[in-house]
Amino acid sequence: MAKEPLKLIANNKKAYHDYFIEEKYEAGLELAGTEVKSLRLGKCSIKEAFVRIINGEVFVCGMNISPYEKGNIFNKDPLRVRKLLLHKYEIRKLIGASSETGYTIMPLQVYFKDGRAKIEIGLAKGKKLYDKRQDLKKKDTRREVERDYKLSLK
Repeated sequence: MAKEPLKLIANNKKAYHDYFIEEKYEAGLELAGTEVKSLRLGKCSIKEAFVRIINGEVFVCGMNISPYEKGNIFNKDPLRVRKLLLHKYEIRKLIGASSETGYTIMPLQVYFKDGRAKIEIGLAKGKKLYDKRQDLKKKDTRREVERDYKLSLK
């Protein structure tokens, strides 16, 4: 049986712009039935989301999963705190790393893998303004080189 490819639902481009991503982890999401149906329709936003570690458990806060239209009384609060499923050694690693100053844990993307909802979280360090300017400068020069290359081919 062939493995089904990843189906991307939400991507946090702002995290890559505002932070250096040091490490990435894949975590499962603990969801209600109507939330999964809503995710399958692609109704999810992680732009304002962040990850917290409370009593040795990892939670994502501020992740918006829109209510399922046909869910009526079974719908949950769209902004409720959701538990992430990680191995204990990964949680210990995240606790140690996030306790250092300047580090935070950010959700990077939400996707389906083999029929299960997954979230990719990253250990991130904040960028300074000059770092962001350097990234924009690199992106512009890369774009110009590609444009010049395409023109030279014609």
